[in-house]
Amino acid sequence: MADAPDPYKVLQVDSEAEDEVIQAAYRRLAQKYHPDVAAGPDAAGRMAAINAAWEILRDPARRAAHDLARRLAVRDAERAAAASSQQSGPAHDAPATRPTRPAGAAGGTPERPPAAAPRPAETVSSDWTSGRSSHGGGYDPSRMGAPDGLGAAGPPPGDPSGSVLNFGRFAGWSIGEIARRDLDYIEWLDRMPIGRPYRDELDAILRRTGRRKSAAADAQERRGLFRRR
Repeated sequence: MADAPDPYKVLQVDSEAEDEVIQAAYRRLAQKYHPDVAAGPDAAGRMAAINAAWEILRDPARRAAHDLARRLAVRDAERAAAASSQQSGPAHDAPATRPTRPAGAAGGTPERPPAAAPRPAETVSSDWTSGRSSHGGGYDPSRMGAPDGLGAAGPPPGDPSGSVLNFGRFAGWSIGEIARRDLDYIEWLDRMPIGRPYRDELDAILRRTGRRKSAAADAQERRGLFRRR
């Protein structure tokens, strides 16, 4: 499996390419290397590799699994290279810098900040359809592609629903599975550019869970507080 060609390289597309781009690349290469058209002796083998790559990338679940395995392999290679570099480095390397304690903290371990109070549901205009939330769970986008962040949530719990992500700590999870585990991540994804392809799904989840509601509904609730009894 490790010797199998990378389907992205076979189809000559970037790993972040949209589905339409991958499909167009497959059709172009299939027309060029089909045995009925190509005269070269390796046309059949080339066409078989193109079809195998397309079978992986056309299916969202298989593509997500391939992307996860691909990135984990890169992570393992980077860790192995770092370990080898540390073992072969000079003995007088400077020690790693210790994290500093917050100012005024007594003892060796900083205290945990108090838990935040529950947030009210976000209010949006009544004719709004989909978009991004104005607040999220504080996830750091710079770590989404980092080795320690990719796939950090582990394998998906099961019962998938919706699109499957191929990036971040929930790589390989469906949006429905993530919503059941971490609604703050759903809010973060909703307001980030990388979440744009999933806006409709994210909006439906935020409304269903009470994290988002229209301005008309909010006004109706306020009027209900002052109704004459």
